[in-house]
Amino acid sequence: MRIGVPTEIKTAERRVGLTPTSVRELVEDGHEIMVQSGAGLGIGATDQVYIDAGATVGADAPAVFDFAEMIVKVKEPQSSETAMLRSDQVLFTYLHLAPDPDQTKALVASGATCIAYETVTDNAGGLPLLAPMSKVAGRMAVQAGAHSLESPQGGSGLLLGGVPGVAPAKVVVIGGGVVGVNAVEMAVGLGADVSVLDRQLDVLDGLSARFGPSLKTVFSTRAALEELVVDADLVVGAVLVKGARAPKLVTAEMVKNMRTGSVLVDVAIDQGGCMETSRATTHTEPTYVVDDVVHYCVANMPGGVPKTSTYALNNATLPFTMALANKGAKVALEDDAHLRSGLNVAAGHVTEAAVAEALGYEYVSADAVVAHMAG
Repeated sequence: MRIGVPTEIKTAERRVGLTPTSVRELVEDGHEIMVQSGAGLGIGATDQVYIDAGATVGADAPAVFDFAEMIVKVKEPQSSETAMLRSDQVLFTYLHLAPDPDQTKALVASGATCIAYETVTDNAGGLPLLAPMSKVAGRMAVQAGAHSLESPQGGSGLLLGGVPGVAPAKVVVIGGGVVGVNAVEMAVGLGADVSVLDRQLDVLDGLSARFGPSLKTVFSTRAALEELVVDADLVVGAVLVKGARAPKLVTAEMVKNMRTGSVLVDVAIDQGGCMETSRATTHTEPTYVVDDVVHYCVANMPGGVPKTSTYALNNATLPFTMALANKGAKVALEDDAHLRSGLNVAAGHVTEAAVAEALGYEYVSADAVVAHMAG
């Protein structure tokens, strides 16, 4: 198969779809890889490194898209990229379609087979291609929050862990999944006063067993959420509903009642955000202020540490990329129900129920679409 890796063009995004080591694996299986010139510079991989791994280098994105049967990316395609997609191509990347009607419309119109990392599943009911970036984002959320609490950033001037004789900052993590666990780990490690909310008792039990008295575990009700958020110095929104828009749990009224200089970090912003006052920001302009509360809502947080993120992501995605390349999309999707869960758009249909519901499309099952794919 001919596989194309374009340079990411989302603002301040420096990750890349395939590492040189992944390229080598695919080349040794007989596949042809074209990497856009400069695509790997964010992870320290020059064009020559990719050439040494067996790839060819394309001068620009049109050359890569024209060459490829499968496009492997990191972030959702921008409008200039969706315009280059063809109906005979596979797109394998993060999509986050539920809050993005324009991208969804363009992908449907392209007729391409679009597989989203974030909805691929595993035997344990997890999201194995989302998990690596969730770990990175959870850890970065606390780093970013701690930095945003500093006075020059508009924060209240608190050190997250305090010092002897001065109380630490109060950190509230909403959601005890992969993002939440990693945020808790960082916040506890820095010595903050940490609380986590979740509605699953087994999740709270696991967190309590892991962190002991260093962490307060709270069953999430509206009253508990409001009380903790209003009293927090740093709130990390770590909520996920597979494929769907994130629920708006932190209301504008709660934000209005928070202390001046408090900080909100909305890791759910890729799925529309879990705070009513959230709007997507970039690494170049990461924060804004509403009602004297600093908001950090960067939509591609792991892109700030591209080397760590790209290698962690490729460790998870490579087996699926190789299956698609070795078998072709139809057979790979037929053979693996978990990969099939990643199919969001194909042949002009929306095949992810949560996306169809959020955006008003007719839902067509992935099984039905795959059955009618050309072999």
